[in-house]
Amino acid sequence: MNILLIEPYFTGSHRAWAIGYAAHSRHEVRLVSHPGRWWKWRMRGSALTLARSLAELDGWQPDLIVVSDMVDLAQFRSFARPFVGEIPTILYFHESQLTYPSAEGNEPDLSYALTNWLSACAADRVLFNSGYHLDVFFQALPLLLRNFPDLTHEHLIGEVAARSEVLPVGVDLSWIEERGARNDIARILWNHRWDHDKDPDSFADGIERLVEARLDFELVLLGSRPPHPPPALTRIRAVAGDRIAHDGEAPLDLYRHLVSRCDVVASTALQEFFGVSVVEAVAAGCRPVLPDALAYPWLIPDSFHDAVLYEDGRLVEGLIQALADPVPPAGLSSSMARYSWDRLAGIYDERLSAIATRSDIAGPASG
Repeated sequence: MNILLIEPYFTGSHRAWAIGYAAHSRHEVRLVSHPGRWWKWRMRGSALTLARSLAELDGWQPDLIVVSDMVDLAQFRSFARPFVGEIPTILYFHESQLTYPSAEGNEPDLSYALTNWLSACAADRVLFNSGYHLDVFFQALPLLLRNFPDLTHEHLIGEVAARSEVLPVGVDLSWIEERGARNDIARILWNHRWDHDKDPDSFADGIERLVEARLDFELVLLGSRPPHPPPALTRIRAVAGDRIAHDGEAPLDLYRHLVSRCDVVASTALQEFFGVSVVEAVAAGCRPVLPDALAYPWLIPDSFHDAVLYEDGRLVEGLIQALADPVPPAGLSSSMARYSWDRLAGIYDERLSAIATRSDIAGPASG
């Protein structure tokens, strides 16, 4: 089967997902992408340029099209029709704008959330990267649509939900090795973006508390960051000083090397729809300290919740407990294999084959 995978935001986890599936699928998967920058413009304008690029397929005909949530799918299907005709199309949600927290002082722009909704209406099948994501998307839809004056589409929510399902992100865990000796001083890992939705300020608060308590630990600070250091990073550098073993983005090989030599991975996210960085760190042997919220209770097996999820306001307590015993509960690290491409690629292939043959498609929302 021929699969055309469209990703206009080709960077980070979006890029890894697209390349990972193409590399592990038994089908022929061709990628069409744009550079991963200016996400608002990608949602506004990429449908046209992506569709026009299909003229370069030179007669290669896909049986199925998969697009990410950064595409305005309703527009894309219209623009792409002269090149590929009417082909079953899947929309894959890595994230959605319906529940994404706005930066302080910014009013949310509902047009991007509306694009997500209209794209879902235009899709033959809608896939979400976690059960949490699927749930909050459909919980938020009535609130979104009631912002508009009339004919608000609410009667279509159930129809779209009926053709939606969960298919987790595949993660490359082939580099994971059996954990050797632990560090003499436990290393705390931050491997998330330094953006407001990851709430690095709360992480900085926690590190300041640990320093004040004179606890022994080191820090590995990874993750993309803006050109000018965010205030949270500046605070951490000021208080942690020589406790910082690494500070900066890292190429993939170095990133994996550093993650595999950390002991504790922490998150203070305000929004997380899946958590690839956490899966990688936990699989590599880190003990997680995660909010008991967002996608984390879905991501982590139920039997480990009490040990690794913290209630709101109790980050420091969770970090202190992890520093005292940085070895993760038995079986937690290996449980992350459920998200490896070795396990998921075959599941993707079977589901996409069924969708391509229209054996389980009811059709896009029609009115």
